Amino acid sequence: QEPAGPLGILERLNAGEVVIGDGGFVFALEKRGYVKAGPWTPEAAAEYPEAVRQLHREFLRAGANVMQTFTFYASDDKLENRGNKLSFTGAQINEAACDLARQVANEGDALVAGGVCQTPSYLSCKSEADVKAIFKKQLDVFVKKNVDFLIAEYFEHVEEAVWAVEVLKETGKPVAACLCIGPEGDMHGVSPGECAVRLVKAGAQIVGVNCHFDPMTCVKAVKMMKEGVEKAGLKAHYMVQPLAYHTPDCNCQGFIDLPEFPFGLEPRILTRWDMHKYAREAYNVGIRFIGGCCGFEPYHIRAVAEELAAERGIMPAGSEKHGMWGAGLEMHTKPWVRARARRDYWENLKPASGRPLCPSLANPDGWGVTKGHADLMQQKEATSKDQLKQLFDRSKSH
Repeated sequence: QEPAGPLGILERLNAGEVVIGDGGFVFALEKRGYVKAGPWTPEAAAEYPEAVRQLHREFLRAGANVMQTFTFYASDDKLENRGNKLSFTGAQINEAACDLARQVANEGDALVAGGVCQTPSYLSCKSEADVKAIFKKQLDVFVKKNVDFLIAEYFEHVEEAVWAVEVLKETGKPVAACLCIGPEGDMHGVSPGECAVRLVKAGAQIVGVNCHFDPMTCVKAVKMMKEGVEKAGLKAHYMVQPLAYHTPDCNCQGFIDLPEFPFGLEPRILTRWDMHKYAREAYNVGIRFIGGCCGFEPYHIRAVAEELAAERGIMPAGSEKHGMWGAGLEMHTKPWVRARARRDYWENLKPASGRPLCPSLANPDGWGVTKGHADLMQQKEATSKDQLKQLFDRSKSH
């Protein structure tokens, strides 16, 4: 008799286990030189598989037990948007991504999640049938590669997320659905609670938020989702995969409206100690699938795993190179650094930015446009110089 494989996502969550997700692959790989900011598409899965494989391994070592396929924005309409030229098809990229995630998942007790996300076609007001056909094309690869469960993530509009869930659930595999919204709700003002109810009714067994906002903002939004689902007499599991950036100044569209997005965000990065607070807060409100999105590096996920080590009964492999709460500093040569080898020092630290003339908060770009607005009609052709000049001029007036 063959040994049984790892427990599935729903079996783990039903048993009350804490499942730890990985981090934001497009941002991490952009910093490493394998992804282009702007398109944010994942052709690296086919072009530079060793880079993608290594990042999966680092998150696994940090404690993640979900390997999300590097398929973010890998729909053909996004891969071909605004002059992005590719030497691989969406299917080739998605197949390579599935193989890499599975290979590394098998090196530990991890599951593979196939992911789809929002499409330029939806923003351009294409029909429900057109948008669903895009999801179906991606899904065919996930079925062929037999991923363990499916995630519909990074949706600004609950309507499109519902369409995605309706397509994904046809496989019979477990479906998680995440919106990139904050407490104000989706881009058409649908509240987090109502969004969650619609997603659960569409067939999602796990609901939550990812990206666009900092951890505490995301946890607050998922708490509102949980309250909405419970009030409606429905049941679901909850997940959260936030940014690793502080975003107290963001409006309803989140960090893409910050003037620092995407190349000046480093001063906002959460420390590992901030991540301990996030993991505890998420756990306390009843979220059991806890991971990360843009800005999360493996050490952030390790901090989440260390904070919840008692609940999970396991420490991540990567902790062999990390003393809890800075304990490794006991071995430092300088006495004043050895004096920092204690929890209360790091828990109470208020890190300085070292940037004397920088404001602590920014003024987001609130252009206030979303699906249905002429500005958001997408095109295959590269953005023209004239189109750019108009945008530059508009930026100055904001």
